[in-house]
This record gives sequence, C-alpha cells and structure tokens, in this order.
Amino acid sequence: MFVQLLAAVGVLAVLTMVPGPDMAVVTKRAVACGWRDGLRTVGGITAGLLVWGVLTVVGLAAVLAASATAYTVVKLVGAAYLVALGIQSLLGSRKKRAREQGGAAPTGNPWRTGLVSNVFNPKIAVFYTGLLPTLAPTGLSPHAGMAVLVLLHAGLTVLWLSGYVALLSKARAFFERPAVRRAMDRVTGVVLIGFGVKVAGTQP
Repeated sequence: MFVQLLAAVGVLAVLTMVPGPDMAVVTKRAVACGWRDGLRTVGGITAGLLVWGVLTVVGLAAVLAASATAYTVVKLVGAAYLVALGIQSLLGSRKKRAREQGGAAPTGNPWRTGLVSNVFNPKIAVFYTGLLPTLAPTGLSPHAGMAVLVLLHAGLTVLWLSGYVALLSKARAFFERPAVRRAMDRVTGVVLIGFGVKVAGTQP
C-alpha cells in the first residue's frame, strides 16, 4: 500500500504543479494585494477541493461528470467567473493614475474568490471521479482510499501554492512598480480570460 500511495503522490504532485486557473487567480491576488491575500486565496481553493472531495466520496461528483446538462451549467458559470476576473484585471490596468498611486486592488473576499473559482471548475469532478479511483490504494475501502487521496491532493495544493505565494512576495518590490503592475494586470487578465474560454469549451 505504501508503494501505491507513493505513486499516487507523484501523480498528484505533477497535476498540482501544472499551471491552471487556480494559479492564475492566486497570482492576481498575491501580486496586487500581498502574500496574506494570496494565502487566503489558497485557502479558498483548498476548501473547494475538499468540497469536491466530499461530493466525490458520496457519489454526487460522478453524477455531475455523467450529466451533460449539469456539467454544462457548472462549466459555463465557472467560465463566466474566470472571464469576469480577467476583465476586471484588464480594466484595472487601464487606471493609470490609480496604478501610479499604488494600484487598485481586486475587489471581493480572496478566500471566496479561490473557493468559487475552484468549485465551478467541472474538470475537478472529472479528475476526481475518473483518475482518482485508479490511484486509490487497494488496502483501503473505496471511500477511505478516495478520502486519503483527496486529503493528499489538498495538502499538496497548499504546499505548492503557498510556496508560489512566498516566491511572489519576495519579488513584491519589483511587482509594485507601476509599469510592471500594469503589465502583470494585463497578462493575468488575458490568462484568466483564456482559461475561462478553455473551461467553456471543455467536454466531460
């Protein structure tokens, strides 16, 4: 069982480090508002993973992954939210005067931003119901095995994104330069909109 868990950790670690909407949202909050907001966003993302984990264990995520209508509703809401965040970032980059005075911080609770962006990512449901069962250790019951993997994934996500926030905070002086802030807002805005479009076009 230990070897199976080790292999699962390796797969989960690789998937956690692949850039996606979560990293884009964390980048936006950490660069604009500092490491505290970045970590709160990480907390919201982790809570979203735990929500998906609970839904997976009780079987509701499988229903979502198998239902074209439910999947479409969730993905469109999630896509719209990411696009809205991207547009907000792009509009913020145009407020040159505010940027020169320190920048207009993103609005809204960072924890809620992380939670919503993750909960409305239907690919998590597909990932949890499709891939996770193949990684579950055979020495545990199906529910216990899935619960362990969800907790491992949440832990890896916290470690990875928190480390990423720490790196961003060390370069905060650079990111606080008005020209750099405007450029970062534009880049993260485009990235968030791109992820929103990608989520909207995904299939279960």
